[in-house]
Formats: sequence, structure tokens, C-alpha cells
Amino acid sequence: MRGLTGAGPNRARETIQAAITAVSVLAALALLVSACGTGGTGARDEGPAHADSVTGGGTTRTLSPGKTPEHVDAVRLIKDDPRVSAAVKRDLKPCAADEYPVDVSYGDLTGGSVDDIVVNVLTCGDAVGVGAYVYRQEGDGYESVFRAEEPPVYAEIDRGDLVVTKQVYEKGDPVSNPSGEDVITYHWSAGRFAKKYSTRNEYSNAVGDGATPPPGN
Repeated sequence: MRGLTGAGPNRARETIQAAITAVSVLAALALLVSACGTGGTGARDEGPAHADSVTGGGTTRTLSPGKTPEHVDAVRLIKDDPRVSAAVKRDLKPCAADEYPVDVSYGDLTGGSVDDIVVNVLTCGDAVGVGAYVYRQEGDGYESVFRAEEPPVYAEIDRGDLVVTKQVYEKGDPVSNPSGEDVITYHWSAGRFAKKYSTRNEYSNAVGDGATPPPGN
């Protein structure tokens, strides 16, 4: 009787251990099937999403609903634009070989499906901005939606707004040392750029007039 009594607990323990092992195997299989059935969600989806959100040059593509045009001939845009002054077109020549003094920026300013284009035309010698322009895609071409031709002037894209900087010169100021600058921010509204606010910065005339004396003199 003792032998039969001792075999009972042993068999019970073996049965319980077998049941636990079976449940563990079933749970592992369930997790594996669940992972395969989700189509690679979770950490694998985060990789491509992060890679698509940032492109070269530090530009965050997710902030703009549009896409950057593959190639735009900014010089041709300026020369074909009837709103650009004849003086700017006449002076727009290569500085060396086929290098034109033109800065080009892409970004979402007007909410279009393709990024807008900001073109700054400079002088070859001292890189003074003589014209700033914004072009918005319309059909198969581009429409001029902004123009500033009072040098020195330079336009930039800042968080979806157009920021135009104009150097202020007083009588006798050299080109390299203006008396100040006006910074004007424009926002696209109702099909045009409207002035949002402006700032005047005045420079000190005491700075840059010769070498700085050593401390204590």
C-alpha cells in the first residue's frame, strides 16, 4: 500500500509539470503567431518612419506638406519673369565660368503641393542682395508671388514665413558697414503675402573703426 501511496504524488507532480510545459509552449507559439500576423508593426515600423522624417541637410520633411522639386533653373526663372526689373536681368551674369550669383531656397510658404522657391540675386564682388523673389508652382510652371528689389535685400524661409532683411545705410556708410537693418516678416494669407511684423536693428558706429586696444589702455 505504501508503494501505491508514494506513486500517487509523484505521478501528480509529473502531470502538473507536463501541463506547465505544454502551456508555456502554447503561449510561446501564440506570441510568435501574433507577431507574424501584425505584419511587422511595433519597433520595425518606427525605423522607416524616423528615416523618412529627416532628409539630408537637416531639413525636416514632415513639417512641409509639399515636396522639393528635383531641379529648377533659378537663373531662367529670373530672366523669364516679366516682373523682374531690366537692371537685375542685365546685371545677372556669371561671376566665374557658369557660376551665377544666385541663392536658392525651397520650403513651404504658400501651402502648395510642391515646395515654393525663394531666389536671391546677389552681386559678384561683395555679395550684396539686389533682388529677392518667391515663386509658387502653378500647373506646369511657376508664378511670381513676391518681389523686392531695393538693395541691399535678402529673403529667407523661417518656420513657414517669409523673412526679408533690408540693410539701412545713412549718408557716408560704406557697403560693408550699414547703420542698421529692417527685418520684415510676411505670412501667406488669402492668396498673397501680408506683412506680419517688422523689426529695426541699429548698429553701433563705435564698432569696427580700427583695431581694438588691449585691456587697461
